[in-house]
Amino acid sequence: MNNNILWIQKGRVIDPFLQIDIRGDIFVRNGIIVDNLSKNERECAQKIFAKEYIVCPGLVDLHVHFREPGEQYKETIKTGSFAAAKGGFTTVVCMPNTNPPCDNPETIQYINKIIAEDSIINIYTTGCITLKREGRHLSPIGSLKKAGIVALTDDGNCIQSNEVMRNAVEYANMFNLTIMDHCQDYAMTRNAVMNESQLSFQLGLQGWPASAEEIIVARNIILSKHLKIHIHVQHISSAYSVDMIRKAKADGIAITAEVSPHHINLTEEKLYKYNTNFKMNPPLRTNIDRESLIKGLLDGSIDIIATDHAPHENVEKNCEFNNAPFGVIGLETSLSICLETLYHSGLCSLPFLIEKMTYKPANLLNLECGTLQVGKPADITIFDPHEIWTVKKNEILSKSQNSPWINKSLRGKVKFTIVNGLIVYSDQGN
Repeated sequence: MNNNILWIQKGRVIDPFLQIDIRGDIFVRNGIIVDNLSKNERECAQKIFAKEYIVCPGLVDLHVHFREPGEQYKETIKTGSFAAAKGGFTTVVCMPNTNPPCDNPETIQYINKIIAEDSIINIYTTGCITLKREGRHLSPIGSLKKAGIVALTDDGNCIQSNEVMRNAVEYANMFNLTIMDHCQDYAMTRNAVMNESQLSFQLGLQGWPASAEEIIVARNIILSKHLKIHIHVQHISSAYSVDMIRKAKADGIAITAEVSPHHINLTEEKLYKYNTNFKMNPPLRTNIDRESLIKGLLDGSIDIIATDHAPHENVEKNCEFNNAPFGVIGLETSLSICLETLYHSGLCSLPFLIEKMTYKPANLLNLECGTLQVGKPADITIFDPHEIWTVKKNEILSKSQNSPWINKSLRGKVKFTIVNGLIVYSDQGN
């Protein structure tokens, strides 16, 4: 068998970039998608019979936390790449809240070296907007760009100074880098652990008002309008945030937004039992917010889906709700949750959903992926949209198991993940 030749046969091929949804074959030679194979190549090719499956560009996630360096007990680049591959992701973008933080070229170079040695997928790095993610002094943005970052963010932290943010946006634009902003007013969220509502009062937990997000979203829209520079807002959670972004786009403002699978699938009602696997930043909100986020995705107000994969060790999550860290893992369940929430519910087509998880995120940061175009790297996801499977702790490939869907049956399963023409994940149940 020639492992440099791959022939994916008779799958339902969906590529939103190429605007195709057809029954057909995909041919790969030496890691590159080609338009055909010779007779001899077909005879010796590694074959995947995909008649029952969807064949699409490899999934792309612009928001993950792989914890290396500094917190390898939660996740490493290697284990994170395994989890991503199982979820169908061939390309991810890591956040810079490592220890030390990614605010200097040496740390970026160190991480990229680990990626080259350990990762089975494509991983890109981001740099900190400000030194130590403290929101005061800008990082050496030009040097970070030379070191290989693809965007800037202080994710997990939010720049409170509007003037610092303005300077960051202008300076990043000089280097053709996008600012990705975590939207949170600290003064309004001190000691907050869940959505501010009647439920937070009933549970005796400090509430986190939606306005704490909305104020920063408004700030970024205003800056984008006056500077005429693109700003991306991360993991939107509130209905009014969606309304503001929708209006801003209608006015021609260069604002983009992402939403996470947990925010379109879950609500604050999940917190009744104080399960810390439902504690996240921003918090789960009301069903009105959830439905508004879905509507925003469907009408284009929200551009992409991103997991915000945030691993934490069991011992950290297994404590009082107030003391548990924010965050949930999501790479291995993202496609299934989105299929359940958007496709199987009849709200959108498969091509529409795939676009939000492939070409759209790739295009947002100008990454060379997200399509099955001839001549491009063979990054491919093959999945069964109907297969039912159960999320089990002992089968999670992430180093952490803080998933809100433990023991839940999901519909839609990745069968193969292919990176540069090599099968990096194959469902053993196939």
